[in-house]
Amino acid sequence: MTKVIKSEYQHTVESAIAAVGAAISDISRVKILCALMDGRAWTATELGIAADIAASTASSHLSKLLTSGLISVISQGKYRYFRLANDEIANVIEKLMCFSTDHVSQAKITTPKHLRRARTCYNHLAGEVAVDIYHSLCQQKWITEDGRAITTLGLEQFKNMGIEFQATHSRNICCPCLDWSERRFHLGGQIGAVFLNYAETQAWLTRHQGYREVTISEKGYKVLAQHFDIKKK
Repeated sequence: MTKVIKSEYQHTVESAIAAVGAAISDISRVKILCALMDGRAWTATELGIAADIAASTASSHLSKLLTSGLISVISQGKYRYFRLANDEIANVIEKLMCFSTDHVSQAKITTPKHLRRARTCYNHLAGEVAVDIYHSLCQQKWITEDGRAITTLGLEQFKNMGIEFQATHSRNICCPCLDWSERRFHLGGQIGAVFLNYAETQAWLTRHQGYREVTISEKGYKVLAQHFDIKKK
């Protein structure tokens, strides 16, 4: 009986994995998922433009992504907005980016400089600046060496910056996220999202609607230099 239950469970898991694999096997659906990695909610029309496909075709692809549980939809008035289902899905996509670029000739990898310097990784900051921030956080012991917890000193220092952190749940309060262009870690988890949002409200950086690119302001570089010894290039 135990063997039968185990076999049925294994079959269910395998079928679920196969379904997700089928959902991301189409290049247009991959483009849609990558577009949603900017952390914002998009309409079907906007995603169709991002994937270079017709709106009707985009709707068909979005239906498959919804069925697979990779994205969610929010209805507001007459509009429907699509976004990644959750942080875990974003983390998987980011890791697939790392895995995929590792299997492409380095000569063919041409990450645009503006994206390599600073961009979003779903709901937190990525790129060279983010990697340097993470390194500084570890060096100054604001976070633990493995990047999975904020220290007492870190809580105090974030508060000094104006960032008072309240965990919404116990999972992923702080975690390392592998940066696909730098191949080093940047700060993920809830504190990573809080830091990005706070930096935007303080005009330390600007996010560009519909793109993952982030522009660091002069004010932002002064703050980064003060707290993390990061200079403008």
